[in-house]
Amino acid sequence: MARIIESTNGTRRMVRLSTDDIISVVQDYQRIVPRFSSIEEVRNYLSDVIVYIPEEV
Repeated sequence: MARIIESTNGTRRMVRLSTDDIISVVQDYQRIVPRFSSIEEVRNYLSDVIVYIPEEV
């Protein structure tokens, strides 16, 4: 599970990903990329997609 790590100086938080989280993200990316013919198309598509990673409670 992903874990949010709070910043000590109040700036942006970091998300620590587990190995399974990384594999899941890569699998999703590999599933999405073949639909497009260029990196720019992939970038445009992914900019409109919201990605959720579960947080460990």
